[in-house]
Amino acid sequence: MKILEGKTAIITGANRGIGRGIALEFAGQGANIAFTDLVMDEASKELEKELAGMGVKAKGYASDASDFEQTAKTVQEIAKDFGRIDVLVNNAGITKDTLLMRMTEEQWDDVIRVNLKSVFNYTRAVQTIMLKQKSGSIINMSSVVGVSGNAGQSNYSASKAGIIGFTKSVAKELGSRNIRCNAIAPGFIMTEMTARLPEDVRNEWIKQIPLKRGGTTEDVANTALFLASDMSGYISGQVISVCGAMQT
Repeated sequence: MKILEGKTAIITGANRGIGRGIALEFAGQGANIAFTDLVMDEASKELEKELAGMGVKAKGYASDASDFEQTAKTVQEIAKDFGRIDVLVNNAGITKDTLLMRMTEEQWDDVIRVNLKSVFNYTRAVQTIMLKQKSGSIINMSSVVGVSGNAGQSNYSASKAGIIGFTKSVAKELGSRNIRCNAIAPGFIMTEMTARLPEDVRNEWIKQIPLKRGGTTEDVANTALFLASDMSGYISGQVISVCGAMQT
């Protein structure tokens, strides 16, 4: 039996990169997938077809994860379409990197709103359903820079650090109802975003990683799979770094 057989997962920001990798991994292990992104474009339609082709129920939803009311409506729609919600992966996020002295208020607000408020919005909306079920796994995508900080990313680092504090608080608040909440802190992961970096910049990053390679979306997806499954049934309130020992 597949380890997520019969479960339904919501994955935000799943059109590409880590979110897409998690959606495919979960579907491969039998989970029905509801995924969201700001717009449903061709990439979304292709993902929906690919997931359905794996023998699971799959549907994409256009949703601004940073909008509280819109998120609540989207979750209600997903619950109606799928009947239950067992796993939430808060993956939606953006970067607007620059030095603090050049950072505008808009750049700060946008990153905090999309990266951190979205986690509150979806967790707040999903918890009612999970409380009734007396079960659930919430997985929040943080970052190694949320633990260690990084020059030129004060807004992004702050948002990802906030996710860690939120994760630990939710784990304590909802644990008595058999709802677990954990965070994943990816390091340098090879995605479409990192592929746009100059080769010398990528190589410099890799030199700092003891395993001497960038991570893959599969590396992160496998960790998310473990946290979504019953194999991690006694793990909650934790931050798991997927970084090749870049941060220890």
